[in-house]
Order: sequence, then C-alpha cells, then structure tokens
Amino acid sequence: MKVVVIDYGMCNLLSVYNALKSIGIDSIVTTDPAALAFADAVILPGVGAFEDGMTGLRQKGFLGPLNAYVGKGRPLLGICLGMQLLMDKSYEFGEHEGLHLIKGEVVPAKKTGTTGVPLKIPHVGWNGLLKSKQEWDGTILEDLPPGTEMYFIHSFVAAPQDGTCILTETEYGGHRFCSVVASDNVYGCQFHPEKSATCGLKVLKNFVSLKRSTA
Repeated sequence: MKVVVIDYGMCNLLSVYNALKSIGIDSIVTTDPAALAFADAVILPGVGAFEDGMTGLRQKGFLGPLNAYVGKGRPLLGICLGMQLLMDKSYEFGEHEGLHLIKGEVVPAKKTGTTGVPLKIPHVGWNGLLKSKQEWDGTILEDLPPGTEMYFIHSFVAAPQDGTCILTETEYGGHRFCSVVASDNVYGCQFHPEKSATCGLKVLKNFVSLKRSTA
C-alpha cells in the first residue's frame, strides 16, 4: 500500500510520518503532485492560515491532481487546516476559495460561551467526540467509543452544508462544532490524530484500512 502525505509547506510533517510509522505504515512525504496518481491513501495535514494553505497547494500544483485522485474514489484525510481546506470557502482574514470537495464553509470559533463567559481562542487541548446521527462502523472512527478525547488546536471551524456529512461534533463553551466530517471517500478531522495518543493512532489505522475503489 502506498500512503502519501502531502507537503505544501503548512505543517509538521514529521509527527504525521512518525505516527504512521509507529503503527507499521510506511508513508511517502512529498511535494510532487504526480505521486497522487499512484497513491492508495492520501493525507492532507495542515497548521496555519487557510489562504496560505490554498496558496501552497496551488503553487505546488496539487489542485488538479487532488481532484483527480478523489474522483477515482480513493480515500483522502484532511487534518486540522487540511480538513478546513476541503470546504468551499473560508472567512479567515477575508474570504478565500477552498478545494470544493465538501460543500460548506469555514467560520470563526465562538469566542463567548453559552453562559456569557469568554472562551480561550484558539481552542487548545483534549476534548471529546460526540456522536451524530451517523454510524461509525466502516469509518475512520470504527471501534472508538463516543466521548473519545482527541487533541485540538484551532481558531476556526468547518461548517458543512449537509448535516449528514457531520460524523462527530465537539462541545466547547456550550457550543458544538463539527470535529469529523465524512463525504464518500473524503474525510476530515479538526483534531490532530498524530498528537492524540492511542486513539488518534487508531483513527490513522482505520483510515488506511478503508475500502477503496479500484478505478
């Protein structure tokens, strides 16, 4: 199996590579868009601003190959900023176009809790995954119990247009936000599985084990 981790200048790639290696998965970290044509699974990590992320993908020539890869029914996982880039657009420091792989937008995280108490932004630390109406069997969350805690660090959140794409929500200050999104072969997690101990590694293992198209 060929697992490709995209390097577009926006993340700590070593932590993702080492997390995969720790569960027996050899991956290729690359700046070469051509590598996607031969990939069985692709991971799009990311830390930083949405506009910078899209600029990096565009300048390195990943936009067309990413769309072609997803169009073949093969699995893609966006992590943190990578999840947000899957959406149509973001309102981080202006309005910016995304990858259009999942209909929706990226909006600021709530700065005030439901009780009126100011919230610390960015949202940093361990927080639980609340199950939505969607089943977890056959997804990147298979065999994980509701309430499983993962490690977050973010100031913006993805808001999918279709609620059936929301696999989990997470509560912060009384507000719920989408923490895992799934649309056919495209997945995104707002948390960092590579920093989320055993349960995060389980997410990565589930991802590379997903059934994939032979197209």
